[in-house]
Amino acid sequence: MKTLKIAVLVSGNGSNLQVLIDQMQAGKLPIDIVAVISNKADAYALTRAKNANIPAFVIDKNEQGKTYKRAEFERLALDVLKPLGVDLVVLAGFMKILTPLFINGVKDELNAPMINLHPSLLPAYKGLDTHERVLQSGERYHGCSVHLVTAELDAGQLLSQAVLEVHPNDMPATLQNRVHALEHQLLPRTIDFIVRGVIDVDNVGDAYRFWGQ
Repeated sequence: MKTLKIAVLVSGNGSNLQVLIDQMQAGKLPIDIVAVISNKADAYALTRAKNANIPAFVIDKNEQGKTYKRAEFERLALDVLKPLGVDLVVLAGFMKILTPLFINGVKDELNAPMINLHPSLLPAYKGLDTHERVLQSGERYHGCSVHLVTAELDAGQLLSQAVLEVHPNDMPATLQNRVHALEHQLLPRTIDFIVRGVIDVDNVGDAYRFWGQ
């Protein structure tokens, strides 16, 4: 079975990255994380990468201390990724909206798909503050989704979803924690399905869906 070379883009704590690292190191997930890129110099995900001897790159501020403009960040990130032979780009807690420059660059220059992990049952609740919005709307169900990245925010083809029932006593924080635990199951399972050909990113059928707690 082929080992998939993946790059992970992060902005924060990196708990989903850690799940991928743990499963990779345990031999449970046939991947090789060849790069972790962050737009935040203080992202703890960078420490997780360094602890696992994974090349970690910060694209945050230029030599003058000014934050890179969006196009500058995207061009630099592509320059990092191009020599690595990446098979898949994963957005895991990456809190920066990408433009067609990067999205098309991954497709055309890297010849690789790009997936994003989003904390809602898309197409519902795109964007931010999904847990608060779900509770305000009185939804019975919530969860997380993995989808292909396109120029339209959170609108790419769905690959997989994990679903849970909203509890009557759920608050935004408790619901977030429960969905976060689902993310730790959904992301590695989806990548494993991509590696094994269960999910064909070039010919996607119905999204794979499973129930959580």
